[in-house]
Amino acid sequence: MSKTPSDQELLYQVKTAADPEAYAALYDKYIQQIYRFVFFKVSSREEAEDIASEVFLKAWQYFQEGKAIKSFSGLLYRIARNSIIDWYRKRAGSQKIEALAARREAIEPGDGGRWYAELHTSLDAGVIVNALKQLKQEYQEVITLRYIDELSIEEIAEITGKRGLTVRVMIHRALKRLRQKLG
Repeated sequence: MSKTPSDQELLYQVKTAADPEAYAALYDKYIQQIYRFVFFKVSSREEAEDIASEVFLKAWQYFQEGKAIKSFSGLLYRIARNSIIDWYRKRAGSQKIEALAARREAIEPGDGGRWYAELHTSLDAGVIVNALKQLKQEYQEVITLRYIDELSIEEIAEITGKRGLTVRVMIHRALKRLRQKLG
């Protein structure tokens, strides 16, 4: 029985040998998380799929440039975050953001809906998603990263470029605002 290689081992293989199989293993490990993160921001399955694919392509290009990487997941989330910002900038000229929110599609993050079913048991997911969308962008992001993607405070700090204590305070405030929205 073979041991599953760690992220660091896979990163080493990708960096030293440009190993597409090692990169495919990293892709398989993180695609659902990145897709879910993007989907919560763009609310369109097709757009989320395109952006998630673009994120992994950009990460591959990052490797090809030989740049140092502390955390692969942190790199992916930073690229995803920047790609979403770019997507909104492109879309701002052709469509209003309110029209995108109104065109909400069924939530299908790619993991068989397991997280959706769990969320639905505690409260109606649609109500939570709508309340979450009413929060400031940075609050939406920290809640999604912490409770949907289950990242640590340190990982969120790396992704957002903020200190750990700042992230903890943001999560606390975001949850407080979300509770108020949910009544």
